[in-house]
Amino acid sequence: MTIEFVKYHGLGNDFILIDNRHTVDPLLSPEQAVLWCDRHFGIGADGVIFALPGQADTDYTMRIFNSDGSEPEMCGNGIRCMARFVADLEGQTATSEQTYRIHTLAGLILPQLQADGKVTVDMGLPRLLASEIPTTLVAPDEKVVNQPLAVAGQTWEVTCVSMGNPHCITFVEDVAAVPLEAIGPQFEHHPGFPQRTNTEFIQVISRNYLKMRVWERGAGITLACGTGACATLVAGVLTGRCDRRATVELPGGCLDIQWSDEQRLYMTGPAQRVFSGRFEQ
Repeated sequence: MTIEFVKYHGLGNDFILIDNRHTVDPLLSPEQAVLWCDRHFGIGADGVIFALPGQADTDYTMRIFNSDGSEPEMCGNGIRCMARFVADLEGQTATSEQTYRIHTLAGLILPQLQADGKVTVDMGLPRLLASEIPTTLVAPDEKVVNQPLAVAGQTWEVTCVSMGNPHCITFVEDVAAVPLEAIGPQFEHHPGFPQRTNTEFIQVISRNYLKMRVWERGAGITLACGTGACATLVAGVLTGRCDRRATVELPGGCLDIQWSDEQRLYMTGPAQRVFSGRFEQ
């Protein structure tokens, strides 16, 4: 079977996009997605995104398989790439201003294409209770803020936030010095996170500028993570380290994140088409 695809990336967080609008089931299995994401034997990506038909009053449905075959609830960089992908499918121009209603496993997400080519996403409300993340580090109805967590032989202070998917954020003096490849899996699989977790290491440059490195659940080290950047801003506000709007610098580039007075999070950043092709499955 031959399947057409288009490759996109958001700040280096790269995805294979598949036009799946004619059926409600993904055209690939999780095992096939692993092969497609392999950077030596496949196309190479952090995940495969399927643009499926909308549900109820939504325009489209997004599902995503990570490079390890797991399925996350949502992906911030991925939803921007999805918005750009469906705009291209519809024949929208690069400067079109268009808002989409996209159903995800984390709920309704509203990406808006901007005239400058960037995409602003209404990421909704953060979830802060331990039961919502989920984590067992504190009681289910409590927030996890500056909570001690033993990982890799040392104690870290962590703050946990769900953006529809779980995030564990810790602030460090020098983010470049964090041995991410070694300790990232230990955070992800810590028994305090029954559904595993994404982990962000953050260096505060100023109250409106943060540097971030991320270990993504199911994908490992990536160049960017949109939901992680949103969760990071929330954690920074909760711990008094940053303002409600800040630039988050990731290895792949910068995102503008705002936590509004209405408690909604807005993420603005690029989504770029790389190439298209056909894969013999």
